[in-house]
Amino acid sequence: MNLTAENHRIPLSDGNSIPLIGLGTYSDPKKTPKGACAESVKIAIDAGYRHIDGAFVYYNEHEVGQAIWEKIAEGKVKREEIFYCGKLWNTCHPPELVRPTLEKTLKILKLDYVDLYIIELPMAFKPGDAIYPRDENGKYLYHETNLCATWEAMEACKDAGLAKSIGVSNFNRRQLEMILNKPGLKHKPVSNQVECHPYFTQPKLLEFCRQHGIVIVGYSPLGTSRDEMWVNMSSPPLLKDPVLNAIGKKYNKTAAQVALRFSIQRGVVVIPKSFHSQRIRENFQIFDFSLTDKEMKEIEALNKNTRYVEMLILALSSPDYCAGTKALKCLGLQHLFSTNITDHR
Repeated sequence: MNLTAENHRIPLSDGNSIPLIGLGTYSDPKKTPKGACAESVKIAIDAGYRHIDGAFVYYNEHEVGQAIWEKIAEGKVKREEIFYCGKLWNTCHPPELVRPTLEKTLKILKLDYVDLYIIELPMAFKPGDAIYPRDENGKYLYHETNLCATWEAMEACKDAGLAKSIGVSNFNRRQLEMILNKPGLKHKPVSNQVECHPYFTQPKLLEFCRQHGIVIVGYSPLGTSRDEMWVNMSSPPLLKDPVLNAIGKKYNKTAAQVALRFSIQRGVVVIPKSFHSQRIRENFQIFDFSLTDKEMKEIEALNKNTRYVEMLILALSSPDYCAGTKALKCLGLQHLFSTNITDHR
């Protein structure tokens, strides 16, 4: 695979293509200064990024759109050069809500289409204005979801030109098969966005997706997210790993750059999040070296099946949090809550 900073797109099964590295834009809105996201997106575009990963639930799509349009106005990029991924949130799974939700995202971004629109999680919350709906006891309010019906609404968005491509996120093999085997399937998912990095290499899921022409997009590719709402704070820090640092020393690269290079050489798209200008630029500087087969195997051997993003915000204190929620049980969603995961399959 001949990858360069100027040309690092890989094909999607629907004829479109996706850049192998993008900027993740998730941040806690309560802790992030106003304008920080917009500034980061502008820095990223100047550094060479053309892929921006966002979501309505991140509360910063207005800043992402502002930054994109400023760079277009400057003549730095054209709209067709930018690849934007948006996400359908858990409260919007009912088919009648899918297109209006996407249209809301487009209005916020001031875009005519997104390049990729994905179902963020294979589970649903109770529809309504609350992003994280709870009952009077503070427990999250789940909602039965028909993923196939939601997918048909996603297909309609693609057919209407509102999304160039459509995909999923946090789906395991069973959930993917549910879509792939759906009678009357018009468009299969082009991608599956999941956690993926040297400590959580997802070999079985990666192989299954390869067999079905589904690109894996790896979030938390540096394993360093430290948001208590979502993350197991006791997880070992990936970037202090001696193997990654030793290889980095050989190439005069950071452990982060080695981890990112490892993923893209596997064909895994990476979307490292950073609002720090130096790290944004450093993360993109992964096209001027390549790892040997031996080094790739050494890094693959680091796999500890360590999941950093355990969706802790969704795990209820009660041990029977799945009781009464058929949607969770029938979809095999225990992987979203378990702290002892062996593979995302």
